[in-house]
Amino acid sequence: MKETLRYLIGVAGPSGFGSCSTGEQVTRDVSCSIPPNLTAIITGGTSGIGAETARVLAKRGVRLVMPARNLKRAAEVREGIRRESPEAEIIVMEMDLSSFASIQRFCSEFLSLGLPLNILINNAGKFSKKLELTGDKLEMTFATNYLGHYLLTKNLLEKMVETAARTGIEGRIINVSSVVHRWVKREGFRFSDMLNPKYYNGTHAYARSKLANIMHAKEIARQLKARRAKVTINAVHPGIVKTGIVKDYKGLITGMN
Repeated sequence: MKETLRYLIGVAGPSGFGSCSTGEQVTRDVSCSIPPNLTAIITGGTSGIGAETARVLAKRGVRLVMPARNLKRAAEVREGIRRESPEAEIIVMEMDLSSFASIQRFCSEFLSLGLPLNILINNAGKFSKKLELTGDKLEMTFATNYLGHYLLTKNLLEKMVETAARTGIEGRIINVSSVVHRWVKREGFRFSDMLNPKYYNGTHAYARSKLANIMHAKEIARQLKARRAKVTINAVHPGIVKTGIVKDYKGLITGMN
């Protein structure tokens, strides 16, 4: 309870930052030590946490690749960033995380550019109150939040390992998860039910997808360590953030009761 209160009021932790710290504050002291020519891919970069992350990374000189389903919105975000950081290099490419074919196409097109890949931020998130299926006939929330990011990471991992080995700069993969993963009970975490549930609950689906993000990070971390690859992966809880994923937070809480 004490730690929760400290978090909510923004008390700084051991890192010197707290829940009220901004992206600019976190990166201000390290901006002078950021290596040049870093390339980052960030999903969900057209709104919320993703858009702010993209803005700050661009301001610190990182080349951004923004895969997006809505290219018009992505272009608007790119222009907004460039008004603040005219020198920013931002590449917008089409990708729908709920479509395996779209992810495969994006990865092929990105790899054909011959760019390095230092950072992969799996940030995009989906919350569906009602059951929706993807074109691949899979439950939308799980497919977008977990399966899409799993495939994206799998297809780009070798490029990240190669980039790190060639440049000597440690690569970073970040899975944006959520503390709501704790709401998942062991008996409720069945892969077949997550792919095509018989009984759908939007909040349960969201929580399970976020637990899967964490399990994904743990397994990739194990594989990277075994390979002695110079790439790390972490799953992070971004805190309570007002974004477009869940417009009614009370509905999310109620769904778990």
